[in-house]
Amino acid sequence: MILSYILYFVITIGVLVLVHEFGHFITAKISGMRVDTFSIGFPPRAFGKKIGETDYCISWIPIGGYVKIAGMIDESMDTDFLNKPPDPREFRSKPMYQRMIVVSAGVLMNFFLAFLIFYGINLATGRVLHNTTTIGYVDSGSVAAKYGIMQGDKIVQINGTQIKNWENLETSLYIENAGSDLNLTVDRNGRNVNIKIPRGAINSNLPIGIYPANTVASINMVTPGMPAAKAGLMPGDEIVSIDGTKVLTSQQVVSIVSSRKGNPIDLEILRHGGYLHITAVPNSEGKIGIEIVTKYIGPEERFSYNVISAIPVGLEQTVNATGLLVKSVAQIATGKVSFSKSVGGPIKIAQLATESAEMGAISFLGFMALLSISLAVLNILPFPGLDGGHLAFLIYEAVFRKEVPAKVKIYAQQVGFALLLLFMAFVIYNDIAHF
Repeated sequence: MILSYILYFVITIGVLVLVHEFGHFITAKISGMRVDTFSIGFPPRAFGKKIGETDYCISWIPIGGYVKIAGMIDESMDTDFLNKPPDPREFRSKPMYQRMIVVSAGVLMNFFLAFLIFYGINLATGRVLHNTTTIGYVDSGSVAAKYGIMQGDKIVQINGTQIKNWENLETSLYIENAGSDLNLTVDRNGRNVNIKIPRGAINSNLPIGIYPANTVASINMVTPGMPAAKAGLMPGDEIVSIDGTKVLTSQQVVSIVSSRKGNPIDLEILRHGGYLHITAVPNSEGKIGIEIVTKYIGPEERFSYNVISAIPVGLEQTVNATGLLVKSVAQIATGKVSFSKSVGGPIKIAQLATESAEMGAISFLGFMALLSISLAVLNILPFPGLDGGHLAFLIYEAVFRKEVPAKVKIYAQQVGFALLLLFMAFVIYNDIAHF
């Protein structure tokens, strides 16, 4: 389990940081600036190799990365250039528009990566709308269970807006009404019931905990040599029950199997229209070696896209996800949503990355796209040490025709970096507390 967390964390963060820093790197090169360092992680330097004039390296503090551009006060805290005449290839010697592009390029690359992922997913799999608002399963101990939502309820309205399908329901819960009090109207056995859920009850660490009707827990992949393979489980098998407990979602399967470490479990399987029972023994990590997904088998509406028609859909999804992140940040800043319950650090990212990867490549890529947007939104905030802080100094210079004093930039960079380290310490502690 720990090795999986580390692997998927390294892959996810490695890709996102590489793409972000490449944006700064390539635009600096195109603008004729000298790039001294391309680093994954913040100083001090761990190891690397110098190629030409640039040192490509890995650094010890794993909270991002940086590109050291000559003539720029940044994460490296290098100020030796201030005692020398400006060089034509330095950042400070270039026109304002070029400096703004270079500073903003990392954020833009993260947005572009998210768009490419959404575009690729739509092109490869199309888009499917699940035409149901009926709840097939409610997680025990979830927000939904706490406030009285029941299996079989059909959600008719959320805050007065009609709900037409499951995607419409999720958009209303997690985007349109995020951080707001929720007033749900549900059809329960032909009678309308109103359910109120207070703001802040639903957040990234605590989703509502409901799943649509007509779902099955389907096996996508079986790992050779693991208990499932030895027991005879096969891709395409649907798990109907475990030890007599009916299961409808992948979350149920994972929860039950992980609680039976080293103990035999009886799995009722549906294979090619017939039922059979298979006994498997979860290993010491509570795994049997399957990739399990919640598969919807109810009424649906499918949309296919080509290389052109997939573009606006990918853009729409990128814009919607960005809007959700911006709204979430605003709600945290105004105190409408709990800060500690809404932020996640390396452990939370590793956990979500692993869970999404276990659900399949599409799920993992979708998670990476959302995280890429999160990185972009947070980086553009006007905070010292972030891209938004550098951009704020440049905007000040452009408006007032006066450069911010070097001492102010250095002090702001030092304070910003120290606060970022404190923030990282807090989110790691927060991760551990909620792990």
